This record gives sequence, C-alpha cells and structure tokens, in this order.
Amino acid sequence: MKLGLALSGGGIRGIAHAGVLKALQENNIAIDIIGGTSAGSMIASLYAIGYEPEDIFYLFKKHAKKIVGMNAIPLLSGIQNIAKIGSKKAITGLKSGEAIEEIYNRIAQQKKVKELKDIKMPLVIPTVDITESKEYIFTNQLPKEKVDTSQYILNSTIGKAVRASSSFPAVFSPCIMKTHAFMDGGTLDNVPVLEVKKQGADKVIAVKFDADPIDEASNLMDIVMKTIDIMGNKIAEESLEMSDLVLNISTDKVGLLDVEKLDSCYQYGYECVLQNIDKIKTVAGQEKT
Repeated sequence: MKLGLALSGGGIRGIAHAGVLKALQENNIAIDIIGGTSAGSMIASLYAIGYEPEDIFYLFKKHAKKIVGMNAIPLLSGIQNIAKIGSKKAITGLKSGEAIEEIYNRIAQQKKVKELKDIKMPLVIPTVDITESKEYIFTNQLPKEKVDTSQYILNSTIGKAVRASSSFPAVFSPCIMKTHAFMDGGTLDNVPVLEVKKQGADKVIAVKFDADPIDEASNLMDIVMKTIDIMGNKIAEESLEMSDLVLNISTDKVGLLDVEKLDSCYQYGYECVLQNIDKIKTVAGQEKT
C-alpha cells in the first residue's frame, strides 16, 4: 500500500508540516507520495528531494526572513493598495518572489537536484494561472491514470515550481513562466489530495490549519488570517472529502508572515500527529500500539 500526504498552504504556519513529518518518521510511518500547495509546497519539495524533517525545519527557519522580507505592517498596506486602481503594487504585489526561487534552487542543488525530473519521490505542486483562471500542476511524473496532460508541468526547476505555488496575492508578484502568470495554488487547490491520489496513493492524509476564532482582542491581521482560512478551507472541502484522514493543526493566532513563531508552529504540527497517532496508524495499515 502507498501512503500519500497532502499539505495545505498557510504562510509561516507551513513549518508545522515539518513537525508533522518529524512525528510520522519517529513512528515509522513512511510517506510514499507527497504534495503541497503554497507553504505546503515549500515543505513537500524539500522532503521529496531527500531532506530530513529536522533539516527542513532548520532550512525554513534560516531563510524565512529573506523569503518574506517584510512584516505584517507592509502586508496590510499592500492589501489596502489592491483597491487603488492603477496602483503598481496592486498589480505586481510587494515582492518579486525571486528570493524563493533562488533559495530553493540552491538548496536543491546541494542534493544534486536541479529540476523536478531529478526527484525520485512522486511530488505534486499546484499553482494557478491568473490569465487563464486554470490550475496547473508542477510534478516530476505524470499521473498513473489517463488525464489531460496539458495541465501538468514537468520541465521546471524546483525553485520555479515552489515560487509559482507560493506567490500569494498582494504579497508577491505573479510568477512569470513562458506565457503563464502563476499565483498561489491555494486559489483553487489548497490541499492537493486528488493530485496525490492520481500519483498512485492508496490512502491520503490531508494536513490543514484550523481557523482561529475572532474576538474583541483580534486585530486587523487576525481578521485577514481568518478570511484566508475560511476561503482556503472552503476551497478544499471537496479535496478533504476524498482524503482518508484530515489532520487539523491549531496554531494559536500565528500571522501569515509571523516569522517569530516558527518554533511554536513546528511543535504544533508535531503534537498534532501524536494526538492522532492511532488514527494515522490505522490509515497507514499499522497496528495500534
């Protein structure tokens, strides 16, 4: 039996996925196929390349500030700029996203991996072409079943694929590739369960983030995060129904770009697996302990 893992987007909270992988590894639960959207693609790609969960945590933590390059205040300014017709920032976003591409290409090359085709483990990374309003999948191999192959992109560097899936609107500019203008994959496929299944997974575990409650103490960033979670979870409803188990990670009001809480998020992911380990082992075909 082949076990697949589908990782959702979630900004800085995505480092929790590394904690998930660490806990799965410690419990001898092997992942055969992996997919990730946006921040999920950042973790999924590193794992597929061959990095250990602890190394992924270290790399993510080391490069997070350079990738993000901003704090919450400029992000909110960028969101406000969307409403300004003719504003350059409203069209292009606040960051080019080139740092993501460059960093990931360099990290991949340390494992002697340059392009997706160099990866052995099946990997899927969704993105969305905003000019076509169409989902595309960066992958290292075509699905086992018959599909429209025009939706799949095999000829790409690791960095380009991750950048395309992680270009969050109002934060990053569209990722231009030939005739495509790619934006965050979470726009249409925030938890790529179906694509992981298409790669031959018999069972798929989906990992997503719980939306934090809004109360009188909530600030504007809390409201932004709540809105993002609502949209992402709504979009993912159909995908989640196709999964065999959904792990909901609560991260206690961690902002989209809150790089100071990476350690906490990693631990949240780790603990989520431990809390659900019996269910996970059942899905994985292992006896409960």
